[in-house]
Amino acid sequence: MVDKILLSHGNGGKDTQNILDKYIFSKLPEYLKKTDNGVGLDHPDDGAIVQGKIVIATDSHTINPYFFPGGSIGTLAASGTINDVVMMGAKPLAMLDSIVVSEGFPLDDLDKITTDLINVLKENNISLVGGDFKVMPANSMSGIIINTVGLGIVEKNPIVDNILDGDVIIVTGNIGVHGALIASLQYEIESTLKSDVKPLTKLLKLFNDFPNDIHAARDPTRGGLAATLNEWAQLSNKMIVIEEKEIPIPEEVKSVTQITGLDPLVLANEGVAVLSVNPSASKEIVKELEDLGFEPKIIGKVIQPTNHDNEKLVIVRTEIGGAKILEMPSGDIVPRIC
Repeated sequence: MVDKILLSHGNGGKDTQNILDKYIFSKLPEYLKKTDNGVGLDHPDDGAIVQGKIVIATDSHTINPYFFPGGSIGTLAASGTINDVVMMGAKPLAMLDSIVVSEGFPLDDLDKITTDLINVLKENNISLVGGDFKVMPANSMSGIIINTVGLGIVEKNPIVDNILDGDVIIVTGNIGVHGALIASLQYEIESTLKSDVKPLTKLLKLFNDFPNDIHAARDPTRGGLAATLNEWAQLSNKMIVIEEKEIPIPEEVKSVTQITGLDPLVLANEGVAVLSVNPSASKEIVKELEDLGFEPKIIGKVIQPTNHDNEKLVIVRTEIGGAKILEMPSGDIVPRIC
């Protein structure tokens, strides 16, 4: 019997779900899981909706190494929280940050990290309106942790994940890049990968142009594509079927995962969205995504199960014609990125 926290409890998959259910969700009465005219812990998502229009999202970021090709923990913290707000259909307006560093942390590194964070906010016209700064003794932690809170306003309809029968599943770009990069750095594997970390604010135009056709949207960070699809299947009691050959995984990501034994479908992505959309609008949505500079791929669809045994399942049709269940990630998924 496990009587202490393990690294796997923070992986964003099944073990994280178990901790949240037992130690947080189960202690809250239903009326405290949301606000009037809002969405909260009653419907777990990237953020919460208050009074139908205000979106709040929070995240804590820790990564090793905290500088990497394509960005830093500062870039990651700002982009990750911006994306959580955007995935709820809201325009990000403001952010708060809380930074915790260990005693002895290099000031030059802190300067570069905060510059990266603030530059992302500048580029997206988002105000930094408050925060906190703490220092921990060197023997109690190492490195840096950044917590962020993002605030946004819904311009048309909020996106509350609710996949429907027949929906088409779309990814907006390559899968597994950020996680594979961090793995290559941690395992000292030679690689030319660059993180995909970036804000996804350009998607707001798509969400506003198709306010009734985007039924779910996520940026698949911790737990990767596998965690996102499994959460959707669990929330809806539906089955999701994806085609392995259609999932855009770069060859270098495949090389890193073959060496390390990692599954690219559970690795974090920091500049990619997964959408569940109305099939009648899917071609137009793909076209607009291309016009916005994305490289979208239709990878599967949502199916109403024919029996209860198939509810809440994600099935991968393999390239050789077989099928396998894509399970919610469990255990200690490396590398740790957030």
